[in-house]
Amino acid sequence: MSVSITSLSFSSAKGVLQTGLEAIRNGQYTFDLTGITTTDSSSIAVMLAWQRAAHAASKSIQFLNTPSNILSLAALYGVTDLLGLQNKTDAETAH
Repeated sequence: MSVSITSLSFSSAKGVLQTGLEAIRNGQYTFDLTGITTTDSSSIAVMLAWQRAAHAASKSIQFLNTPSNILSLAALYGVTDLLGLQNKTDAETAH
């Protein structure tokens, strides 16, 4: 199952959270966030909830292609490392 997300904001958070939790129950632990065009601080709460669900299943979760606005929010809230996110500058210099 692949989850396609275009909005991860307050108005869509509840539905996106449930979709992601279902995906985790079905064995998906990697989330490609490429398609997200609308986001706010709710995105961090949803991602943390997904991470808790994965850890409860003794799995690690991975977020791919995280949009810069989510990276900025994660840095602001001090959860970049907790979510396993790499800031864009570090990723660019690693290549």
